[in-house]
Amino acid sequence: MAKEDHIEFNGTVEEMLPNLMFRVKLENGHTVLARLSGRMQKNRIRVLEGDKVTVKMTPYDLTKGLISYRFK
Repeated sequence: MAKEDHIEFNGTVEEMLPNLMFRVKLENGHTVLARLSGRMQKNRIRVLEGDKVTVKMTPYDLTKGLISYRFK
């Protein structure tokens, strides 16, 4: 899948789960399960509960996503 096929949403981390998984509440009210992107893992970017993040999602499965950015 090409990078252009992803849909980006902003949201807030509600809960931290094992294996770098997070429950994120999007601005539109939906809750998704998101994992941390490889670049954020490599650079050891910490994501905590309450952080505002950008989640990339594929149009084929809107229940899972990838956290690609943490706002400061």
